[in-house]
Amino acid sequence: MINQRMSPKDWLMLLLLSFLWGGSFFFIAVAVSELPPLTIVTMRVGMASITLWTILIIAGYEIPRTLKLWRSFFVLGLLNNAIPFSLIVWGQTHITSGLASIINATTPLFTVLIAGTLLTDEHMTPAKIAGVMIGLLGVIVLIGPSSLTNAGANTTAQLAIMAAAVSYGFATVYGRRFKTMGISPFTTVVGQVTCATIILLPLALFIERPDQLENPSLNVWLAVISLAVFSTALAYILFFRILASSGATNVVLVTFLVPITASLLGWLVLSEALHAEYFIGMVFIGLGLAAIDGRLWDKAKRLTKRH
Repeated sequence: MINQRMSPKDWLMLLLLSFLWGGSFFFIAVAVSELPPLTIVTMRVGMASITLWTILIIAGYEIPRTLKLWRSFFVLGLLNNAIPFSLIVWGQTHITSGLASIINATTPLFTVLIAGTLLTDEHMTPAKIAGVMIGLLGVIVLIGPSSLTNAGANTTAQLAIMAAAVSYGFATVYGRRFKTMGISPFTTVVGQVTCATIILLPLALFIERPDQLENPSLNVWLAVISLAVFSTALAYILFFRILASSGATNVVLVTFLVPITASLLGWLVLSEALHAEYFIGMVFIGLGLAAIDGRLWDKAKRLTKRH
C-alpha cells in the first residue's frame, strides 16, 4: 500500500530532488545558448544512461531481459523523458528558465486528475484538490505582474511546457506499475533513460546534424554533464524512490518546489532580482504542500476540538 502521508525521509529526498530539477532549468538555459534542443536532450539522456549502466554493472544489479519489461521502459522513456525534455528545452529557447519552471509546476494538477481517474488507491480527495489549487495560486503570485504582462509573447513555448507537464502526469501514474512488477527504482531509471536515448538519437542525428555543429564551450559542456549526471541520473533515482513509498500525487509536489529553487539559483548565480511576490508565492506553495500532505491540517483540527 502507498503511504499517502510522506515520511521525514521522503520530504528530505523531495527537497533534494527539487534542487536537482531546479538546477536543470539553469543548466538548460546555459546549454541552449550554443546547442539545439534535440541535441541537448539526447546528450542529457545518453550521458545519464552511461552513468547509470556503469553503476548497475559495478553494483551487480540484475539486468532486465524480458521484452515485456523493455516495452514498459519504452513507454516510460517516451512519457517521462523524450517528450517532456524535448518540449521544455525547445520552450526555453523562447522563454526564461524561471518562467519555464513555473509553468512546469502545473504537473501536480494534471497528476491529481490522472491518478484520481486511473488509480484505485489515489483518490482525488478534497484536501488534495484544495492543496493543488492553493499551490497553483502561489505559482501565479510567483510569476508576478511583470511576467504576466509579457505572457502572450511566446504562447506556443508556454503551451509546449504545459504539454510537458501533462506528459509528466501520465508518466508518474504509469511508473507505479514497476513496483507491482517487482522492479527496483534504480532499474526503472536505467530502462527509461536507455529507451529515451534510443528514441532521440536518430531524431537528433537526422534533424539537427550535431556532427556538423561547432564544439561547444567548456561552460556548455559542464552544464550538459551536470544536467545528465545530477539533474537526470541522480534525480530520477530519488524520484522513483519517493514514488514507490508515497505515490504519484505526493512525488510531483516537487514541481511546486522547483520554481523556488530555480528562482534562488537565478538570484545566486545569475544575479537575478528576487521580488516580494516571490516570497508571497512561496508561502502559498508551502500551504498547498501542507494541505496535500494533511498532517498539519489534522493537527490544527485536533487543537481546535480541544479548545
